[in-house]
Amino acid sequence: MNNKNNKSGMKFVVLLTTLVVVILAAIVILTNQQETPAVETAQIDVSGQPTLGEEEAPVTVVEFGDFKCPSCKALGETVYPQLVEDYVDTGDVKFSYINVLFHGDESTLASLAAESVYQQSPEAYWDFHKALFAAQPEQNHDAAWVTPEKVLEVAAEFPSIDQGKLESDMEQQTTMEEVEIDEALVEEAGVAQTPTIVVNGKQLEDPFDYEAIKALIDQELTGEE
Repeated sequence: MNNKNNKSGMKFVVLLTTLVVVILAAIVILTNQQETPAVETAQIDVSGQPTLGEEEAPVTVVEFGDFKCPSCKALGETVYPQLVEDYVDTGDVKFSYINVLFHGDESTLASLAAESVYQQSPEAYWDFHKALFAAQPEQNHDAAWVTPEKVLEVAAEFPSIDQGKLESDMEQQTTMEEVEIDEALVEEAGVAQTPTIVVNGKQLEDPFDYEAIKALIDQELTGEE
């Protein structure tokens, strides 16, 4: 009788110990996931890139995006305005945009056009950038919509953009060197999806997790690990 009770007690202790170990392991995993919302990548060289904010801002936030990407459009309508209000306008962050060509010829054409606008009228770039994203169709995103005609239609909203030069730049691919620089940066940073957000060389796992972005920026500003 005592022998059976001892065996039952031992089984209970083993089960209880196993359960505790499993719970502790789960806590460790969850804690690590919460503490590491970003992975180290190469520092991004944003010289020559469209950049918003103070040149000497202590934190650099880079978006790798594609004008054909619906998620990039969504980021520009949600995360980007909040980031500008909270950090760019205060002088803490400068924000740069780097073109990604995941959608082929249309991505390339949009990037060539954006680089042309940036070269000839930097003050109009960000408004053009926003307007080109706004021109994305609400449905059937894979349909061809980035055409020279559509780009010129968007650019017509901004008097400082020289339509003739923009058209010529698209036809002759004048800004291809700048687009190729972006391609090299995409490869160097190991960008696998759009949008991708990088804060001072740390790539966010979820570009739409604004709390994680804020936490990383604040960590960079205070110098805390």
